[in-house]
Amino acid sequence: MAVFPSEADIAEALAWRHDLHRHPELGFEENRTAGFIADKLVQWGFAVRTGFARTGVIGSLTRGTSKRSIGIRADMDALPIVEKSGVTYASQTTGKMHACGHDGHVTMALAAAKAISQLEFDGTVHFIFQPAEENEGGGREMVREGLFTDFPVDAIYGLHNWPALDVGTCVARDDAMMAAFGTFEIEVTGKGAHGAMPHEGADPVVAAAQIVTALQTIASRNVSPLESAVVSVTQIHGGDAWNVIPESMTIRGTTRWFSTEVGATISRRMQTLAASIAEGFGCTARVIYEERYPSTINTAENARKIRELAASPDLGLKVLDVAPSMAAEDFAFMLQESPGCYFWLGSRRDGNNPGLHSPYYDFNDALLPIGANFWIKLVATELSPE
Repeated sequence: MAVFPSEADIAEALAWRHDLHRHPELGFEENRTAGFIADKLVQWGFAVRTGFARTGVIGSLTRGTSKRSIGIRADMDALPIVEKSGVTYASQTTGKMHACGHDGHVTMALAAAKAISQLEFDGTVHFIFQPAEENEGGGREMVREGLFTDFPVDAIYGLHNWPALDVGTCVARDDAMMAAFGTFEIEVTGKGAHGAMPHEGADPVVAAAQIVTALQTIASRNVSPLESAVVSVTQIHGGDAWNVIPESMTIRGTTRWFSTEVGATISRRMQTLAASIAEGFGCTARVIYEERYPSTINTAENARKIRELAASPDLGLKVLDVAPSMAAEDFAFMLQESPGCYFWLGSRRDGNNPGLHSPYYDFNDALLPIGANFWIKLVATELSPE
């Protein structure tokens, strides 16, 4: 089996990762990144499709005669964050940075693809470089455009670096890995008035404050204590004068859940609470609620395969059993259409260890050989010659 890394492999992968880090691109804008990926895949003999879901890239390689096929997905996009990491290869684009490690995900997949191009196997591997994971639903767009029709797979796999866990660890749950998430906007409309004469109006500020408080009862009083649910208000906007009660207030936030029943309860109760509380204060409330991503739910058999690979002598990782995350991931859309597994590889740094989406975050390069070898081992195992 081809094994990564040699010293030359490591140096090359580091150069790729740092180049990608210098040139972050937001969702559906990953044109340079896509070109960087496609050029290398073509050099290594992959059949390459670009422009899939706008900026996505799929590289396919077939060996032998087997009809077996697997997909390996890596997300490409950066975040609208001003980088403060202080690294020498920091973002050269103000206001954009790779704060979630997708530059590392791309690099690990590319390093594996290069090694796999020299590997004997029997079947087809599709490397799926996905745009716009961060809130824009690039995974959903790829599925809608016929990802698994054009590139059928027996299973789809994806990973994420996880700074909360030590390097050398792996988590692959049999069921939910990540929560579903939704967004909401509640516009509370009343009647403006002078701040000294509130009785002449209908105060949307007071109504909005009561709604914010009441929303917290959804998780604590309408959802079973044995289930998980989050309702977080993250924005409140309204008014622009010290002495004027505004005509309207806007409340925005996010919700998280795992089961579809809980998701439906959150939406239903939010509508009821907002409308009834607003009415009680002589106001009205308009709720815009959107379910954005479903829960990321693994297929148990594929999760078992990932755990066995992680613990194998070739990889030697420590497999952990930890709770799922209330963060969300649009790989969920791919897992709705295909068996597969989404897993975490620990990437904790010694000492200072900023979390994902921090302006101080930087992908831990110690993970590069681990992730690349994981993909190589997966292909060698899943598509081994009979």
